[in-house]
Amino acid sequence: MKFPKVYSLEEIANLLNCEFVGDKNFEVFGMNEIHVVTEGDIVFVDHPKYYDKALQSAASIVLINKKVDCPEGKALLISDDPFRDFNTLTNHFKPFQFSNVSVSTSAKIGEGTVIQPNTFVGNHVSIGKNCLIHSNVAIYDYTVIGDNVIIHAGTVLGADAFYYKKRPEGYDQLISGGRVVIENNVGIGALCTIDKGVTGDTTIGEGTKIDNQVHVGHDTVIGKKCLIASQTGIAGCVIIEDEVTIWGQVGTTSGITIGAKAVILGQTGVTKSVEGGKSYFGTPIEESREKLKQLANIKKIPEILTKLKEYVS
Repeated sequence: MKFPKVYSLEEIANLLNCEFVGDKNFEVFGMNEIHVVTEGDIVFVDHPKYYDKALQSAASIVLINKKVDCPEGKALLISDDPFRDFNTLTNHFKPFQFSNVSVSTSAKIGEGTVIQPNTFVGNHVSIGKNCLIHSNVAIYDYTVIGDNVIIHAGTVLGADAFYYKKRPEGYDQLISGGRVVIENNVGIGALCTIDKGVTGDTTIGEGTKIDNQVHVGHDTVIGKKCLIASQTGIAGCVIIEDEVTIWGQVGTTSGITIGAKAVILGQTGVTKSVEGGKSYFGTPIEESREKLKQLANIKKIPEILTKLKEYVS
C-alpha cells in the first residue's frame, strides 16, 4: 500500500508516538507485508525469529520491537507493539468509509455493465465494460474489476484477511488495507468469497473461471486461464500460476506455489509447493499416479494377510 504522498521518517514516528533510528528526513513511500515490500516501504516484525528476514528484506523502514543495529541505507521505528502500530498506520491511511447507498457515487462503472438489484458497490470501486454482476453481490471498497467479468449471486469481494495475533485477552485482528483485483474475462460463481490483501492485492488473472462456493484468501495471486471447482479453499499468500486446474474440495496451506498447468484432483490437501505440468492427488499431496498405486496396494493387504495365515498354518 502506497501513501498518498511521501512522508518523512520523523512524521511517521510522530504519528505512532515512537522512537526512530535514521535520518529524520528519510523518505517513506508506503507500508507492506514482507512478501510484497519494495524500496521505501515500512514492514513490521515483532518476534526475534524474524528480525533478520525483516532487516534484510526489500523494505527500507523496519517497525520493530527492539533497538537493533540498523542496516546501511535503512531506518528503524522502535515500537513496544509493532502489530498495533501497523494497524494504526492502516487506519490512518486507509480508514473505513461508511456508505449509505447501494452503489457509491465514487464508483466507476464501464459502458454496457449490468448490475442486478440488491448488489452493493463500495467506495472507489472500478468496474470495466460489459460486465454482469448478479444480485446480492457485495463489492467492497477499492475493488478493481476488468472488462467482460461475470459474478454470480451472493459472492463477496474484499472481506478482511483472516489474520490474527493471539493475546491474553483474545485475538487481535490485523486490519486489511489492500484490494481485490479481478482481471478481464473472469467468471466467478455463486457464493464465492475473495478476501482483500492486507496491504497488497488479491488477484484473479485474466480468463480464470471459478465455480460456486470457492474461498480465496488474502494476498493470493491466481494466474491466467485457471479452472477452480466448487468448495475449494485457497489460503492466504498462495501463488497459483497460469492454466492450473483445481478440482472440487481441494484445500491449501498458505504461502505455497502451484506451478503452471498443474492439475490438482478433488479432495487433495496441498500441503507444499508443487511443480507445474503434473497431476496431483491426496493428503499429503503426491503425484497422482504414485498416490493411486499406493491406494491400490493398500487394497491388497487383506489378500496378503490371508495368504500369510495360510502359510503359517
